[in-house]
Amino acid sequence: MVASDRLSAFDVILPDPIAGKGIILTQLSNFWFDLLADSVPNHLLHTPLEAVLADPAELAYARGRAVVVKALAPLPVEAVVRGYLAGSGLKDYQRSGLISGVALPPNLKIAARLPEPIFTPSSKAPAGEHDEPITMAQLEALIGSERAQQIAAVSLTLYAHAHAHAQSRGILIADTKFEFGLDQDGTLTLMDELLTPDSSRFWEASSWQPGQAPASYDKQFVRDWLEAQPWDKQLPAPALPKAVIAGTLARYQEALTRLTAV
Repeated sequence: MVASDRLSAFDVILPDPIAGKGIILTQLSNFWFDLLADSVPNHLLHTPLEAVLADPAELAYARGRAVVVKALAPLPVEAVVRGYLAGSGLKDYQRSGLISGVALPPNLKIAARLPEPIFTPSSKAPAGEHDEPITMAQLEALIGSERAQQIAAVSLTLYAHAHAHAQSRGILIADTKFEFGLDQDGTLTLMDELLTPDSSRFWEASSWQPGQAPASYDKQFVRDWLEAQPWDKQLPAPALPKAVIAGTLARYQEALTRLTAV
């Protein structure tokens, strides 16, 4: 599995790469897979790249940004956990008081910490289409009640452990998404990237307070720039200015450094 330098926002792949992003994502994912290994099996095989890549050019590109993983049957769900009110969850809450069918207390402010983390799954749409929030009942209908309950429980456990670690490093994980597959024995297995700035909201803990958007170390920096452009969130996406590219990379590097520091 190779992590490229391409970036997506609003389910659209942006035209400009963030040079070095793929290596950062791979390093951070591998850190989390190791830290959380006792919670659920994951897809890493720890096989050297040299064992599967004979071409020197391919090996040079893949080094640092690729891992050898188990073949899995992916489950058609993004397992989203939210600990704070932000993003699409905030919009749903403002509209209905619910997020994916989960009722929340009234009058919560932007960035408010939720009474407890909530599991808010999304459908895994085909490439080029948008993922859609679904309720727990819809997830159970999609993959079965037992498997849905298992995913919810595992996701909440992973989030709790990761949030505690990140908070000790001065970062709050506002929300994140996990992806799972089944191995040949039907064992639930954590896959894809894990707790990266592409798949999570990382906030500066020292500046966090309900009612305002905290400083972040994720791709919200890019989303905010895109939201200010005359763009309909369809292909083609606008080109990113050099300052936005550099600012994004700096935020990703800060997240990696602080979360993985010994």
